Amino acid sequence: MDQHIKKVYVPMTETAFYILLCLRKPNHGYGIVQKVEKLTDGIIRLAPGTMYGSLSKMEKDGLIKFVREEDKRKIYIITDLGSEVLEIERRRIERLYRIAQEEI
Repeated sequence: MDQHIKKVYVPMTETAFYILLCLRKPNHGYGIVQKVEKLTDGIIRLAPGTMYGSLSKMEKDGLIKFVREEDKRKIYIITDLGSEVLEIERRRIERLYRIAQEEI
């Protein structure tokens, strides 16, 4: 994995985490916003500017890729690199949780 990718995405922002999580199946920006709200019971609401800026950056960095357009909406999916970065972050979060549980 490229050092730039590690530096930018590890540790990962919540926004990036949820975008990659939601793009394990093809989806568009608004669909991601809706799914994140549902997953978090409305606690996290991704703003359009944040969402579309993140999608653009993640596509440029190769973590997601454009698949097709439907009804003027760009559909994206996670790439192998994106899956690798998401897994690294998942393990990091799991380790943090485990350590916190041991210290309680």
